[in-house]
Amino acid sequence: MLSPHIRDYTGKRVHMIGIGGSSMSGLAEMLQQKGYAVTGSDGTESYATKKLRALGIPVEIGHRPENVRGAGLVVYTAAIAPDNPERLEIARLNIPSMERATLLGQLMEGYPRAVGVCGTHGKTTTTSMLSQIAVNAGLDPSVHIGGQLDAIGGSTRIGGGDAFVAEACEFNASFLHLRPTIAVVLNIEEDHLDFYRDIDDITQTFGKFLSLLPSDGLCIGNGDDPRVASLMEALSCAHETFGMDGRCDWHPDNLLEDDTGRAGFDLVYRGEARTRVQLSVPGRFNVLNALAAMAAAHALGASFEDLKRGMEAFTGAHRRFEHTSTVQGVRLYHDYGHNPTEMRNALSIAKMQHPTRLWAVMQPHTYSRVKHLFDSYIDCCRDADEILITDIFAAREKDPGDIHATMLVEAIEKTGQRVHYTPTFDDAEAYLRAHWQPGDLVLTMGCGNINLLNDQIAQHEPQN
Repeated sequence: MLSPHIRDYTGKRVHMIGIGGSSMSGLAEMLQQKGYAVTGSDGTESYATKKLRALGIPVEIGHRPENVRGAGLVVYTAAIAPDNPERLEIARLNIPSMERATLLGQLMEGYPRAVGVCGTHGKTTTTSMLSQIAVNAGLDPSVHIGGQLDAIGGSTRIGGGDAFVAEACEFNASFLHLRPTIAVVLNIEEDHLDFYRDIDDITQTFGKFLSLLPSDGLCIGNGDDPRVASLMEALSCAHETFGMDGRCDWHPDNLLEDDTGRAGFDLVYRGEARTRVQLSVPGRFNVLNALAAMAAAHALGASFEDLKRGMEAFTGAHRRFEHTSTVQGVRLYHDYGHNPTEMRNALSIAKMQHPTRLWAVMQPHTYSRVKHLFDSYIDCCRDADEILITDIFAAREKDPGDIHATMLVEAIEKTGQRVHYTPTFDDAEAYLRAHWQPGDLVLTMGCGNINLLNDQIAQHEPQN
């Protein structure tokens, strides 16, 4: 039987299992805009499922066999196991199906310039930066981001230009379903070790992604990252580097940061300063993200003035160090960061906001990640004065019984850091309210549903 292709299901119902995921919800919107009848199901209610219903897309909470009956095609995420009731039913009924990344790859077909932004962290921010520059420059791109960007009205955009910009996720090697003509590689670090054997396996898989580039394609890679640099050296197609190192094709000069960590710098391309850029988002890591985004936008045809204007207009994607509210004089922020490097980065810019005390509220994500990166989790919150840790967010996994959030709390406590176990959002809110003071800053971190804690706290405040 031939593999299904989305173009053959116009006018038929496409059912999406795990539709509330950051990528899946965007793809659902894109399919609806293209005229498909879309339905979906997810394990939990979320912002995404509520938004999809508001757009007229029926979403069921809970996975049941009857949800897929009558569908012409079913799309599922890599996180949906083969024994999921809906996947078992599509196998029984012989309904055509495909994984999410396959759908994304098919939607990108036909675009002469297809940009895939990959890396262990920074993908959503960099793809958002690139999208904002491209839209502002009049390139009219189609876009798929694993997050929400106000400049495009959400996570997707169908444009009339010849470019498609997409976040390329390495989870389960799903980015190998894409066919990029331009690949952006931000960094390569340990993560998803429930799927990958080790860092060498991860690096080799990124190499396979780069091997998908055509002979006239372009790789834009982090020249400061030795793993990325090594992969680029083996490429037969053109490649450019970005980084802090002055030997990189794209690098900053005369970099100055204000007291909140927002950087301004001269953008240097191939040894020549082209324009001065002032970022509106803080953090040295966002300088790297901006360099990558501007390099990719330039490859799509944006001028240096376009790069400056678009980059300076970028104020951030949602759930990336996002200020959600101020309660009782305490600033509440949320960040999607869920591996130790991302949490460390988020806390570094939270500290630059000069709070009286900095509170880190961590929702560890998946049992396998906590086990494999346990030692890194112990030190990633050292910038915080107080650390709260909730129960582990299982996501796609079942509790193996040999790892628990309290084990992380005990290990952190032994290092002298002030850490507290607050298993539920109610526990975390109660502890915060009992101990915070005006001038403090609370940063919740995780890619599960920890952002709902910020909402809960704000909703419990009396309305004037």
